[in-house]
Amino acid sequence: MRTKNNQIPAAVPLPAASKLHPRNRHQGHYDFPRLMLTAPTLEKFLKLNAHGDQGIDFADAAAVKTLNRALLQDSYGIQAWDIPDNTLCPPVPGRADYVHYLADLLAGSNRGKIPKKLGVQVLDIGTGANLIYPLIGCSEYGWQFAATDINQASLANAQAILDANPKLAQQITLRFQPTANAIFKGIVAEDDWFDLSMCNPPFHTSLAEAREGTQRKWQNLGKTGAQLDNALNFGGQDAELWCPGGELAFIQRMIKESAQIATRCFWFTTLVSKSASLPGIYAALKQAKVIEQKTIAMTQGQKQSRLVAWTFLNPAQQAAWAKLRW
Repeated sequence: MRTKNNQIPAAVPLPAASKLHPRNRHQGHYDFPRLMLTAPTLEKFLKLNAHGDQGIDFADAAAVKTLNRALLQDSYGIQAWDIPDNTLCPPVPGRADYVHYLADLLAGSNRGKIPKKLGVQVLDIGTGANLIYPLIGCSEYGWQFAATDINQASLANAQAILDANPKLAQQITLRFQPTANAIFKGIVAEDDWFDLSMCNPPFHTSLAEAREGTQRKWQNLGKTGAQLDNALNFGGQDAELWCPGGELAFIQRMIKESAQIATRCFWFTTLVSKSASLPGIYAALKQAKVIEQKTIAMTQGQKQSRLVAWTFLNPAQQAAWAKLRW
């Protein structure tokens, strides 16, 4: 892709070091020479940007996927990571930030010490074909994950990733959610105890809204006209990008369901993309009668986001949980 000045767009740098979580491995700019040692196929996507620096065309889905594969292998030892075309291709630095902030959340309930034992159990709602959160969480902290999705094809791809990484396969189990409108129902068994749940919910209210958001992103990268027709958020299937009512309705449903398994999970959490969703989320938390809630700000470059966490455990129950499990 070229701009009107016949230059490729400037490579998108990683968020400034001060913006990412301090433990995030992806500070500063991407080290392309190092990444090419891990993934030589990345070289064919490298170009000089308008500033004379090496970069990739971030409007090229194949380039972004190859960069992700290189980052996951170089930073976390993940082998043979791949996703099908038209599925969500996650930005690795931002996804790692969520994991690190969850580690801080646990530390805040454990006298400042991050639990790293295999006994820490995490439930990932809507893991997708990319399996990104369990891969990073297992690699960084040694946690165990139950990763769920409503799409059998996505879980099949996640299983292929695990097959290529047998050590991580011992820490990650996949669970199919057969009911499209359910979140915890049918997933959390009577003998399950989770220290954390996490979710990156679909945030658009409709396919049309998702396409409008995607068009703005493409246009910012210089794509116009016919190039926009079939593009959708750098990949992403319907359930990954939108649901009736958008992220607010999804999270409100999650909160309502979480009250039905109140003592089976210490911290329920979710990403919240839109600040406008927060009042409705707080109202739902109040109605559910949570004991404690937290909102943690997250920033990646120009993007402002946050995670919301809540628990139904009172202080005595929290202390007992930490003593027993961590």
